[in-house]
Amino acid sequence: MTVTTLAKQQAAPRSAGPAPARRGRRRTRLIAVLFVLPALLLLGALVVYPVLFSVGRSFFDASGTRFVGGHNYTEMFRDPATLKAIRNTAVWVVVAPALLTGLGLVLAVLVEKVRWATAFKLLLFMPMAVSFLAAGIIFRLAYDEDPDKGVLNAAVTSVHDVFQGTSTYPTARGRTGVLTQDRDGSYRTTASTGQSVTLPMVGVLPADLPRDAAPARTAAAHRAAPGELRGVVYLDFTPGGGGEQGKVDAKESGLPGMKVEAVRDGKTVASANTAADGSFRFAGLPAGPYTVRLPESNFAPPYQGVSWLGPALVTPAIIGAYLWIWTGFAMVLIGAGLSGLPRDALEAARMDGANEWQIFRRITVPLLAPVLTVVFVTLVINVMKVFDLVYIIAPGPVQEDATVLATQMWLVSFGGGNDQGLGSALGVLLLLLVVPAMVFNVRRFRRSQR
Repeated sequence: MTVTTLAKQQAAPRSAGPAPARRGRRRTRLIAVLFVLPALLLLGALVVYPVLFSVGRSFFDASGTRFVGGHNYTEMFRDPATLKAIRNTAVWVVVAPALLTGLGLVLAVLVEKVRWATAFKLLLFMPMAVSFLAAGIIFRLAYDEDPDKGVLNAAVTSVHDVFQGTSTYPTARGRTGVLTQDRDGSYRTTASTGQSVTLPMVGVLPADLPRDAAPARTAAAHRAAPGELRGVVYLDFTPGGGGEQGKVDAKESGLPGMKVEAVRDGKTVASANTAADGSFRFAGLPAGPYTVRLPESNFAPPYQGVSWLGPALVTPAIIGAYLWIWTGFAMVLIGAGLSGLPRDALEAARMDGANEWQIFRRITVPLLAPVLTVVFVTLVINVMKVFDLVYIIAPGPVQEDATVLATQMWLVSFGGGNDQGLGSALGVLLLLLVVPAMVFNVRRFRRSQR
């Protein structure tokens, strides 16, 4: 046997080994592909195909039959409504994630010092269980401009009325022919010292008449002394009918709490509030004529609160609803990162004399920077897609003032515009804005895994 033949026989068993190994690897790959195939099919049907279809559809007109190239993209940036949606989306991206991350950080740090931390976290996280539809309805009611319906305006008007007061008779008006109305809404008449004057009012609602109001007949019968100016403000209406206009009848009620001023030469020289029977009295006045005036503050409409859903505040109001939902999410994620911080570094800082603010600013925040970045970027991605809250909370007249890219895409495509070509272009723009944040998050996740 030659040396060559012996070498071939010795080499034969060694070359037979890798073949079964290769077959095993192929089998493993095949099994892996079979397991992954259903997920890939779903991914292709629900994500890849819609994306590719939307990109292709964005190059056609509203009917989808005529190729228009980049016309939809140029039209998108010429449309004032779309430009406003882009500006509002930019406001959302800048404000909402920053506020949520800051609130989540502060709450996560404070919760560690609360005895019932678990219950507190549960309360803050509970809004996450509420759908955006339900949350939108809740805040649409809370932001209602009517203080009898909207809880926020009810609170605002209560505080306002405590410090500023409210008008006594918002619906009252002076009797025509007896009182003269000025441009500012006040009423006036002329009288001299030593006289008594009657100021008849109409239009006072029964609910606005105070319970302590007394009949005005006796007050109207009083005569003024020299150097004195008296009068009565009364409701010139007799229950059940009858009576004479401009004269105080027996059943007619005085209007208590009405502010009355005595004006001379354009200056207010005296003021008083009417008693329960509507009477008022100015004493010690120099002789001569005066203008008896009922200021406009007596008839000012009641304060109705803040127009939360008006053009100026609708976007901040919706962002407030978004904060209510997502603050618990940010707090829990940041709290999880906070629990993993090295406690020896914090204790060492305290032993070195650092106060809690210094520890928070120089140790806690730098160590939590990776977690804060992940939370912030995740919220940016989520904010880009916000739709439900904007569509539900913003009333129809201000829908355009609150619109973002997601709602504008729906409105252009299905909400009356019926232009799927322009809507697809908006969808592609939204995708291009979301992709960088997604790529950043994925890369950061991979680095953390290594």
